[in-house]
Amino acid sequence: MAVEYTIPGMLIRDHMVDVPLDWSKPEGDTIRVFAREVCDPVRRRETLPLLAFLQGGPGGKSPRPSNGGPPWLAEALKTHRVILIDQRGTGRSSRIESATMERFADGRAAADYLTLFRADSIVADCEHLRKTVFGGGRWQTLGQSYGGFLTLTYLSKAPEGLSACYVTGGLAGLGATADDVYRRTYPRVAEKNAAYYRRYPGDAERIGRIADYIETNEVRLPDGDRLSVRRFQTIGIDFGMAPGYENIHWLVDEAFSGPNEDRLSDRFLASVMSLTCYDDNPLFAVLQESIYGQAGTPTAWAAERIRAEHPAFAGDRRPLLLTGEMMYPWMFEEIRSLRAFRAGVEVLATHERYAPLYAPARLAANEVPIAAVIYHDDMYVDAGLSLETARHVANVQAWVTNEFEHDGVRQSAAVLRRLMTLVREQGGPLAS
Repeated sequence: MAVEYTIPGMLIRDHMVDVPLDWSKPEGDTIRVFAREVCDPVRRRETLPLLAFLQGGPGGKSPRPSNGGPPWLAEALKTHRVILIDQRGTGRSSRIESATMERFADGRAAADYLTLFRADSIVADCEHLRKTVFGGGRWQTLGQSYGGFLTLTYLSKAPEGLSACYVTGGLAGLGATADDVYRRTYPRVAEKNAAYYRRYPGDAERIGRIADYIETNEVRLPDGDRLSVRRFQTIGIDFGMAPGYENIHWLVDEAFSGPNEDRLSDRFLASVMSLTCYDDNPLFAVLQESIYGQAGTPTAWAAERIRAEHPAFAGDRRPLLLTGEMMYPWMFEEIRSLRAFRAGVEVLATHERYAPLYAPARLAANEVPIAAVIYHDDMYVDAGLSLETARHVANVQAWVTNEFEHDGVRQSAAVLRRLMTLVREQGGPLAS
């Protein structure tokens, strides 16, 4: 039974359903998938089109609505009933965390379990929700970042469930391997570092000083983890978001404390721990490379291997370059919340039996209207790969812009508004 309640500006119904852990074995073990239905309270009795939000990630739970936001949600609620889905393994959907890994005897068993949390399973969950909870009619989707990857899988597996798709910074390279992705993104991350140091020229010396201090002292984070330079570098993942430069600047601005600024401040250490611990979303680190897994091609710690081709990211180079959306094998040793996943991710890195996530022929004949914003300077999803995908998927209208960073849809309602206009001007969503 759905739980219903009202918060300012939103009527909410919470839904929980059981689904197969392995959709190829529907009579086997089950997990639970959670979805939150949101609508304008004034329109609660109206039949409104459904918009299912496909969260970024991997390993991202749906946003928790409050104060009317994020901006895209307020925009969508003017015309739609919005479905916020916690993807399997996240939030309230049979969440995976360190304790989950304790049930597995070895890394192979853990890896086999984790492969059931990829895009094909998530799409099957969405289809089950659509058919059993939300009436079975076609719905629209909004896919942010990894949610765009999910959109392409959805269009490949079950286009009959979709009436229109909006994609924000998430047109995946259909044939791109993990190596292809990181060869494109490392140079982009280096460009973001250069832009950051141009904006805050004094931070080059300050960040170098922080790294020198970490290298020559045993620095412990509040949870007991030892802070290394390479872990400190991973805070650069924030450079691809709109306030990222400012977030990092104000973090390092108060890095030092004491009468002579001779130690790292408690605030700095607590903030670095929070930014790099993955307590809230371990699957983001665990599955990061496997989302690029192609049949017959193991990912083999691609980010670590490709980093060796870019010596400017070495921890002893100055100015120190911060890294981006890259996950490394050492993280599963150094970071407390990831250690329990180590055996499983080591096996995932050698995995060769990935099921295809995209059906190129079906996408080439696609009839579902798609509007996608491609962020020209996107640090995470390469614009070149996105444009190539747009050329190979039928019925895509691509809007290329450098006005926003990767989180543009979370910064301005204008992004979703324009995507919906693009679809409407071409005839609108398919009949549900």
